[in-house]
Amino acid sequence: MMKSLIAFNPFFRQHAPASPFRVMVRKEVGDHIRSWRFIIMLVLILLTFIGAMYVSLSNIRKAATNLNDPDRIFVYLKLLTTSDNTLPTFHIFISFLGPLLGIALGFDAINAEKNNGTLIRLMAQPVYRDNLLLAKFYAALKVIGTLFFSLVLLMIGGGMIITGAPLEASELFRILAFAVLSVIYVGFWLSLAITLSVKFRHAATSALTAIGIWLFFTIFYQIIVNMIMNAILPDPAYLQQDSIIAYNNLVLSLLRVAPSQLYTDAATTLLMPSVRSLGPLTMEQMAGAIPAPLPLKESLMIVWPQVTGLLAATTACFALAYFLFMRREIRT
Repeated sequence: MMKSLIAFNPFFRQHAPASPFRVMVRKEVGDHIRSWRFIIMLVLILLTFIGAMYVSLSNIRKAATNLNDPDRIFVYLKLLTTSDNTLPTFHIFISFLGPLLGIALGFDAINAEKNNGTLIRLMAQPVYRDNLLLAKFYAALKVIGTLFFSLVLLMIGGGMIITGAPLEASELFRILAFAVLSVIYVGFWLSLAITLSVKFRHAATSALTAIGIWLFFTIFYQIIVNMIMNAILPDPAYLQQDSIIAYNNLVLSLLRVAPSQLYTDAATTLLMPSVRSLGPLTMEQMAGAIPAPLPLKESLMIVWPQVTGLLAATTACFALAYFLFMRREIRT
């Protein structure tokens, strides 16, 4: 009878107690927004966004009138890809700062609760253990998504005010797809940081491990792959065309193990509609090809393997964190 009253009476629905999961999500979102580390990362991302937009707007006329560029008609995409080599474009900044944002929001998600003694008290309440881990991940991802979509709306609004150019539907969908891709990319590093926070007891250890993994894939991994491939494979100058293409595809496949490479490939394809392939092409494939922008559907088909790889890596990291957390003893 009481359930029927709650279901059909708006008064009861308004005053019904919130679920423990929603309460934990609301609490985590508030903690993230008020934390100094998030404020510092927010300031850094805003400064890079303002700098990249200033450089893009300063060179937007030149980019829009370049007759040799098939993407010149996409003014709002040019705001995210135009640069005069003084500053990198915005998606390059995100590929560098995005992992730091994810690590900052997740490196002490569990071990800080354990060290402060609040984990035992929280688990003594009528809440499921897996809801705690899911709330930590969902709250941080919610903050990240709000940040990126807010930056996208600021970019679109500023572009409309300054340039006065109309926003095409294809541009809007590409920009939104780029925002979703950025959230997925940062979400991978967030899930990795949460996994390390479950594995290690001290927050400093999990933070240093996550930063070490980020530095390895960002700086050292490409150097190591190129050194190994140059030492093993013959000189490309003495290879046939098919062998050179196979060699380049092998190098690209190894480089795409790095999440930053997957993100850069996908972001470039989404923001530059004229990109038709992420690998080397033969002369036969290039013969007769007209340089023209691809439809959004075709670009999504090109970047789908990269997006799937990021989603799979994020799911694997979160599944490992779930497995470790569910088997961990929290009373000692």
